[in-house]
Amino acid sequence: MKKLVAMFALMFLVVAPQSVRAADEAGFADYVEKIKAEALADGYSQATLDKAFAGAKFYQRAVSADKNQPEFKLTLDTYLPRAVPEWKAKQALEKYNEHKELLEEVGAKYGVQPRFIVALWGIETNFGGYTGGFDVVSALTTMAYEGRREEFFKKQLWQALTIIEEGHIDVEQMKGSWAGAMGQTQFMPSSFMAYAVDYDGDGRKDIWNSMGDVFASAANYLKNAGWRDDVTWGRQVQLPADFDESLASLKTKKSLAEWQALGVRRMDGSDLPQRADIEAAVVIPDDKEGRVYLAYANYDALMRWNRSHYFVAAVGYLSDRIRFPR
Repeated sequence: MKKLVAMFALMFLVVAPQSVRAADEAGFADYVEKIKAEALADGYSQATLDKAFAGAKFYQRAVSADKNQPEFKLTLDTYLPRAVPEWKAKQALEKYNEHKELLEEVGAKYGVQPRFIVALWGIETNFGGYTGGFDVVSALTTMAYEGRREEFFKKQLWQALTIIEEGHIDVEQMKGSWAGAMGQTQFMPSSFMAYAVDYDGDGRKDIWNSMGDVFASAANYLKNAGWRDDVTWGRQVQLPADFDESLASLKTKKSLAEWQALGVRRMDGSDLPQRADIEAAVVIPDDKEGRVYLAYANYDALMRWNRSHYFVAAVGYLSDRIRFPR
């Protein structure tokens, strides 16, 4: 699997060649008018469209970022210290304690351990410190105009217009990544529509400013992804020398007793937990000489959030640092 470290992507952007559509600022204005006409025909109000596109701009930087996301040939041992430096582990514990009452309330309601909510928050946006500075409507319109994935980005744009029309966020505050991921949870508009929660009861699902909405929306996503609050995300393990690597797949689930019989052990060499109600998969993100995990159901749920083993390992590692502070 390619090792994509998205959090460093914007640091290494290069100018992309022209797209098939030859996306440029000159044609963008015409495309915006076409989009507005389609949206109006689909039932969006003129007032919503006027607000949403009042400051519409073409983001060449977004097109470049999409085409030139760099690949980093890292291992988990070199990646994790970058994704979860000591200062972030310390801050995660501070944030956990700062919002403990609210986190425990949300965690109990949705069946998600609070440490994972904080870990996701930390990995996605550095605890809300960086949520992206792109105007979401402009970014999505730019990516639709660029043309390679027009259908996908138009769907996201329509969802963004719905969010504006329903009054969840002012257009000026609707900021996110170059791809349109929004707020402190970095939800795409479709995820917002499916999982965002108005936890504070003010009539708005505000994943930008309301901590209750941020935490509950993340927890609601995980709950719907099959989260279990009676198990952790996974554990690092060691494999026997003769382990059959064809068994290392999220699709291959076995009981802990079955993995034990195949020689899988905890990192200290001791037996695996004796729990008959847990099935797990063996995951080898790099190779047998690197980190190996037994992946539980919550690993799968985190993969639904972001289909990167490195992302899941970073969230899991940070959650463990909250649970077992040094």
